[in-house]
Amino acid sequence: MPNSSIDPENVSIAEMERFVARFATLRGSEEAFVDSNLPGARRFKINLVGMGVVEREDLPDLKPNIPLPAHGFNLGMIQAEHGNGASLHAHTTEEVFMPLIGPWAVFWMTKEGEKEIVLQPFDCIHVPTGVYRGFRYVGEGRGTLLTLIGGPDAGKVTWEPGVLEKAAAIGVSRGADGQVHGLAKAG
Repeated sequence: MPNSSIDPENVSIAEMERFVARFATLRGSEEAFVDSNLPGARRFKINLVGMGVVEREDLPDLKPNIPLPAHGFNLGMIQAEHGNGASLHAHTTEEVFMPLIGPWAVFWMTKEGEKEIVLQPFDCIHVPTGVYRGFRYVGEGRGTLLTLIGGPDAGKVTWEPGVLEKAAAIGVSRGADGQVHGLAKAG
């Protein structure tokens, strides 16, 4: 759906600036998901543009940095220190990962156990719908991973049951509304 507030044949620089997210001023949060305080799952989630897939819609810093109506996808970034990333989860749509800074391991669950591929900067992987997947930064310093989740509606994250059990053990749960409850900032 086109943005009806602009003339597509005469977009000024000032109007186009509304569609820009400057890296130096991006908002995000380390408290986006039910696994956010689990060991190895600390990460900074940045929603660049598109539908939200986070479990903390109450946090203004998790709103898309480009607040336009983008339909059917979410483009975001994850930043993490060595050994951190996301626990095993699935979406009802595809997900694509591309490391921007440092190598990232993408892992997934099979009948035989977890499998893993390490991606270098600008490598790209598409994870099919319904596959439990996770990722972690395996480089030095702080890494950055570009994430793209397809549409038309990614719904909420489906966590591998063991992840929810670990979260419950530290007093964190996800309510029927899909939102995280009991999440406290790590000290």
